[in-house]
Amino acid sequence: MSNNNSSIHAFELQLICEYFSNVKRQGPGSPEVTLKALSFIDGLTKESQIADIGCGTGGQTMVLGKQAPGSITGIDLFPRFIELFNQNALEAGLTERVKGLVGTMENLPFEEEELDLIWSEGAIYNIGFKRGLEEWRKFIKPGGYIAVTEAVWFTEKQPEEISTFWQAYPEIDTIPVKVTQMQAAGYLPVAAFILPKDCWTDHFFKPQVTAQELFLKKYRGNSTAEDLIAYLKHEAVLYDKYGDFYGYTFFIGKKI
Repeated sequence: MSNNNSSIHAFELQLICEYFSNVKRQGPGSPEVTLKALSFIDGLTKESQIADIGCGTGGQTMVLGKQAPGSITGIDLFPRFIELFNQNALEAGLTERVKGLVGTMENLPFEEEELDLIWSEGAIYNIGFKRGLEEWRKFIKPGGYIAVTEAVWFTEKQPEEISTFWQAYPEIDTIPVKVTQMQAAGYLPVAAFILPKDCWTDHFFKPQVTAQELFLKKYRGNSTAEDLIAYLKHEAVLYDKYGDFYGYTFFIGKKI
């Protein structure tokens, strides 16, 4: 695959999983941003039930586990991510309250109105922002919260190169549109804030440099693996050029 404007999903899932198993974060973010979003959540107790959907290996989940009361269930499609998630919970001393399960966003293992909080950093795009908000709402208790990060445009118009690249995710839109979608899905929009650039540069792209070198060494001559790394490098170059036009925003809503 040589088209750098194709989606990451065009690559083999197991290859993507193996690659991202070697980095702490599977998407842009930081502990500081996770804690900032958590500061908008009221009413959590040691009895609270929290779900981190699309949790990956749990970089953000372990931050939640150390700072938020209650029990946390991480859900991810990849068994290897969940294996690492549970290992990370063990190393953090959180196994009594934090556990990971293999599952899909479309078929969550929760009862209606079971959860006090749904969390999802850099993952809701897999099901779609609007669909995720609507379908996950039934699992949240009245007065409970949802907190997700979503890719957005910061401007009404963008340079053609970055606009073309993001055609792979047609739901990308401006912050006001996303807030309106959250409200229409039955939530009171509580907060929306843009993730700082270091969430991309320092916490997402920079740690991948060594991982990419090792991955290419392991899969030397494998065109699919080489195309995957080329795509990821291209993504970093585009962010360096056009990071003023797009990024992730944290959206926090309260079920009403």
